[in-house]
Parts: sequence; structure tokens; C-alpha cells
Amino acid sequence: METSTASISQLAAGVGDMVRQALDRYTQFSEDCPPRLCEAIRYSLLAPGKRLRPLLVLMSAEACGGDMEAALPAACAVEMIHTYSLVHDDLPCMDDDDLRRGRPTCHKQFGEALAVLAGDALLTMAFETLAGHLRPARVAADCCLELARAAGPMALVAGQADDLDGETAAPDLARLESIHRRKTGALILASVRLGGIIARASRRQRSALEEYGKRLGLAFQITDDLLDVAGDENTLGKRAGKDADRGKLTFPGLLGVDESRRRAEQLVTEAVAALRRIGPQAEGLEALARAVLERNH
Repeated sequence: METSTASISQLAAGVGDMVRQALDRYTQFSEDCPPRLCEAIRYSLLAPGKRLRPLLVLMSAEACGGDMEAALPAACAVEMIHTYSLVHDDLPCMDDDDLRRGRPTCHKQFGEALAVLAGDALLTMAFETLAGHLRPARVAADCCLELARAAGPMALVAGQADDLDGETAAPDLARLESIHRRKTGALILASVRLGGIIARASRRQRSALEEYGKRLGLAFQITDDLLDVAGDENTLGKRAGKDADRGKLTFPGLLGVDESRRRAEQLVTEAVAALRRIGPQAEGLEALARAVLERNH
């Protein structure tokens, strides 16, 4: 595998259809789900995207000797949580975004009330998917616990709360890293942990995934901040420059563009080094880490 030039989309090409088809199956609701709510859920969940987190679940399971098919419910559950967080983050009371993945955000398309409900539905569907489709029951329970912690009041939700406060807080690198370790990093770390749980990874393999996931999560956020500064809006599929417009604390704003790039590169180097404890079967994860540095959306 070519590890230096492949994009995330290219790496996902082999499993993207599998994930999308599974997401489509999980959102075939009965008539008890109002059609407009069903449409809002599917509009958000099935929108074109990188599917980075599902890819991490599947690749981590495979790297540790597991089966991608067995990990598919967890991959879909992570994408449900991620999508719910985007739907809610885009609301006017949060980040107030009008564009997501090249299309109007859920609340622009369906109204604020239905966007809130669609996000609520996706959040609960994630745990229904884990509990109902993972086997054995112990693995399902461990995965539910892992994902709940990553999405909860000390991780993803906490990061979003502090991010909102951060718009008026004094610039501070430790605070910025703390925000994104939770808001962005927690779900990326949970993705690789879920893959390890499903594959019954060894302690050595889980330790490697842990180090990899922590560094990749922060590197991903730094590149996201860099794209907000210099990215093309048509390619990004969302408005560029919005963080600076709102006076939001970002890595380029605090450290400058060059130092932010250097930090992202160092984090990816460290993430890749951690994978050596797993061996050559982790080359997909290595390629994915390198692709994060090259992303343009």
C-alpha cells in the first residue's frame, strides 16, 4: 500500500460502500417514525463524508486480527454519534453553521426543532445498534460503555461546552488541547478502541491503538483548524474562516500556521511509531494517519 499519497477518500473506497449500505439498512424505519423525521435523519447520516471514524473502527479491528464485518455495527454506531454531534453543533444556539458536507445543515433544511429531534434519534440509535447487533453480549456491553464515555459529559459534550466558553476565554494552549482532546479526540480514540475490543486485541495491541488514537485525534483537529484558515469553501463543503470571524480559539490563531503544521506532522509521526507494536497488519492505520496531513476537506 502507498502510505504517503493516498487520501482518506481513497483509503475508504474499499469499505465506504459497506458502511453506507449498513447505515441505509439501520435507517429503514417502520411507519411509526414520522416521514419528515426519517428524512432528516437520513439526510444527515447518509450525506457524503470522509467516514473517518467508521474507517478507524474497521481498520483497527483488522489490524488486531479481527473481522471487518463483525466490527461493522460499531463502525455505524460511531458514525451515528458523530453525525448527531454535527447536527447539534450546527444549530444557531451552538456554532450556527448553514453549510455542512456541501449541503444546507439539517436545521436549515428541516427547521431547528426537527434537527434537535434527528440528533436525539441518532444518539439513541447508536446504542441500539451496538446492543442489538454486536455479539457476544459482553463485547456489546463493553462497546456501549466505551462509546457512552466518549460521547458523554466528560468527553465530547464537555469539549463542546468548553469550546463555547472558549470564544471569550483568554488564549491558552493547555485549554485548547483539553477542549479538542474531548470534543474531537475522544470519538476518534473511541473508534480505535472499539476496533480493538471487537478483535479481542492483546494488551500490547490496545496500548498501541491508545497512543495512536490520542495523537491522531489532536492532529486531525489541528489540520481542521488549518483548513479553516486556508481551505477552499467549495472543497471543504462548509464555510471557511468562520472560526476567525467569531474570535474562536484555534491552533493557527494561537501558534501560527507554520508551528501548527509542525505540531500536526510530529503528532502523526508519533502515531505511526506507536503502530510498530502491532506490526505490518497496521499499515492501513498508518496510511490513514499520513492522509490526515494531506486532507483538503
